[in-house]
Amino acid sequence: MTVLDRDELPADARNRKGVPQARHGHALLIGGRLALEQVFPGLTAELTANGAVPWDPGNDLMFHQMGAFRIPYPTGMLGVSLTRAFLEHSLRGRVSALPNAELRGGASVTGITGVTGRVTGVELDSGEVIPADLVVDATGRSDRGDRWLEQVGCPAPQVDTVKIDVGYSSRLLHRLPGDRMTEQGGLIYLMASISPNDKRAAAAFAVEGDRWLVTLGGWHRTYAPTDPEGFADFARKLPVSHMADLLARSEPVDDSNALRYTYPHARRRFFERLERPPAGYVAIGDAVCSFNPLYGQGMTVAVLEALELGKSLDSAGGPTHAMSRQFFRSVGKLLEMPWRIATAGDFIFPETVGPKAFGTDIANWYVGQVTRASHTSVDVHRVMLEVQQMLAPPSRLMRPAVIARSLRAARRSPALAPASPRARAPLT
Repeated sequence: MTVLDRDELPADARNRKGVPQARHGHALLIGGRLALEQVFPGLTAELTANGAVPWDPGNDLMFHQMGAFRIPYPTGMLGVSLTRAFLEHSLRGRVSALPNAELRGGASVTGITGVTGRVTGVELDSGEVIPADLVVDATGRSDRGDRWLEQVGCPAPQVDTVKIDVGYSSRLLHRLPGDRMTEQGGLIYLMASISPNDKRAAAAFAVEGDRWLVTLGGWHRTYAPTDPEGFADFARKLPVSHMADLLARSEPVDDSNALRYTYPHARRRFFERLERPPAGYVAIGDAVCSFNPLYGQGMTVAVLEALELGKSLDSAGGPTHAMSRQFFRSVGKLLEMPWRIATAGDFIFPETVGPKAFGTDIANWYVGQVTRASHTSVDVHRVMLEVQQMLAPPSRLMRPAVIARSLRAARRSPALAPASPRARAPLT
């Protein structure tokens, strides 16, 4: 197995030029952590031993949405909070240790080789051709894959694009030992108003190196300024004071401005609809589906796709036409619900443009009821966490008992009470 990367691969946990979004907050959902643990046993212990921050989603994930915080409770589940660069560094170490794996940095792929219906290798910008039984396209959300498919007589897949104009700015802060968002808890803070009139989002992650990684921004060009005062002013104007308080008490890691990242649209390629995908080629991660990054699904979905690739190869006995078809169909099923949920959330805003699934408005209304119910109901909060952490299918939310409990509990949400100055997190 040869892994090719156009960047020179750093020897430490350093951000790479080819991954500009790595400098911003990333969420490895618990479903993704467990999937990585299947591939690399002991990875979680290794990450936490080297500085990744363990957290319980019920107590340590403070989620403020639709006017109030979710009710806290101990789940017994384990998540890890870390930077993208730190996770990549750990995974590079694991892959490099495999006896049949080679990592090559500074290797830019310019095309594939093959004949009609079959891929046989890749060509580098140096002119070198590397033969391969299977090429895995993980080149991200560019259109390289479409051009490559045309080289072997395969049409590009159908594409759905949803215009969201998301943008956010991020800063690293020093974190004092034991510092949390409140005295009661909070190692991860997430805020999303999810209202047509308020497009702001905010996140703070406790990460390795005793640091906070703070990300501020939102939908449809609701970007946070990058200068320190503008960044802090954006935080002060949020509906709760936790982020502003964190910025006020924490020293920045350096004096530079915040870094901004913009993401104009989410995009899904329907490889599963190709009549005859070429043998010896599959796509994975953002090359198949690039989600709105504010939902934090991307890394976890990519890991789950990798597991599906292993299953498809085992089932088909090798990189045949049947294997490619089976893999893309499995990935299509895997993506259906995460894509539908993410795009439904985006269509809360009238500025969002793109294919809108039937029933989106009703689904958004019900998700709003479930969210309000999570403000007071531990049972509803538990189901929400299991679905959002990709530990349970979204259909769990549609069970009759969950629907009834959600509709009852939603009426007790503190967000429906008369407005009070600067909401505070609930006590554990």
